[in-house]
Amino acid sequence: MGETIMDILFKQGQPVAAVPGGSCFNSIISIGRTGLPCRFIGYTGHDRVGLDTQDFLSKNGVSIKNFEVREGEKSAISLAYLDENGDATYQFYKEVPRAHKDWPVPDFQRDDVLLFGSYYAICEGMRPQVAPTLEAANKAGAILYYDLNFRRSHAHELEELLPAIHQNFRESTIVRGSADDFEVMYQSRDARQIYEQHIRKYCMLFICTAGADTITICTPTATFDFQAPRVENVVSTVGAGDNFNAGFIYGLIHENIGRNALTTLSHEGWQRLIHYATAFAGQACQSTDNFISHKFAEHILNFEL
Repeated sequence: MGETIMDILFKQGQPVAAVPGGSCFNSIISIGRTGLPCRFIGYTGHDRVGLDTQDFLSKNGVSIKNFEVREGEKSAISLAYLDENGDATYQFYKEVPRAHKDWPVPDFQRDDVLLFGSYYAICEGMRPQVAPTLEAANKAGAILYYDLNFRRSHAHELEELLPAIHQNFRESTIVRGSADDFEVMYQSRDARQIYEQHIRKYCMLFICTAGADTITICTPTATFDFQAPRVENVVSTVGAGDNFNAGFIYGLIHENIGRNALTTLSHEGWQRLIHYATAFAGQACQSTDNFISHKFAEHILNFEL
């Protein structure tokens, strides 16, 4: 569940690619390419960009049953300026997200996985859709995976957004964020401190990533650190975190790890999930696309540690 946006990528001041994007959108395209049944909950404008986005979802195996193309709405655009390391700075052109009054809440089954996050999941305009969707997913026994993805451009709104963030924490099975997110929110990059002071009282499972550095997982009984593998030939890191999420979720489903099993998962179990996550993230960094390649997806069922 999330926003859609057309990412126009620039390198050395020149446009080099234009690809449909959005944090959860990038994740679901990668999931769809693996052949897992999935759907995207979101909307876009009824214009060329929006219609192309809807078509792109369908062509990549993603159900559009809960995806809306709205008349009178402008599709969102972002300009992503890549530096020599493939890291991006952004400029966004979009309307404030808002929920449709007649938006149907999807039917969830036990151990389905609902991925949600970013500004979309905390802004006032989307709460009438987001809150009942999270409630329905929890009631069904689904796994709720919350990626904060909190950008510095919203730092001035943090105080007014915290109630929605905390509510999302409460509803979540897993909270995931980057060290960059928490530096903006809490002026700290220390995963253990962040978990104890800000996450644990709401959600028991926490994943903190830090780019090419350590990935930390905090649970009520143990903390695990994993080194992110080195990625060769980095072209763009725009979809890295989104594909980390996709790989992690693919691992949950492929390894048949349900909601109840997560709280007692062993070091080896977390390691396998992180391996899927970093493999997806690393592969997505090797092109200007925001998703894993079709070739990688074709071989993923035979993926082994």
